[in-house]
Amino acid sequence: MAKKQKEQHQVYTLLVQVGRTENDGFPKGSTGAVLMCYSSGINEAEAVREAVAIIKKADLSPFDVTGYGTISEREAEGAAIDDEEKELMQRALEENSVIVAQMTPLYDNGEQRL
Repeated sequence: MAKKQKEQHQVYTLLVQVGRTENDGFPKGSTGAVLMCYSSGINEAEAVREAVAIIKKADLSPFDVTGYGTISEREAEGAAIDDEEKELMQRALEENSVIVAQMTPLYDNGEQRL
């Protein structure tokens, strides 16, 4: 009988759009934000579920998630990934966690302010 291999976790890069909630801490006048997250999972679907669950626990209102794949997938597409980003991804993997690396507020006119 063949032994079942344990599936390996990977880290996925996700952009999560969130709407406003009462205590979100976003700047006055913003309509929501985009969060860049590194989320660990056996596959991208699990990584998305974990990220959404954590973001909801933070009293935010996620409404859209865009996945950009694993580090190897991103590098294969020609993405340049700096050391700081790689360190955050490694931390997410080691801790089996979701790391919000950046939050960019959104405004009615589509403007993003860093």
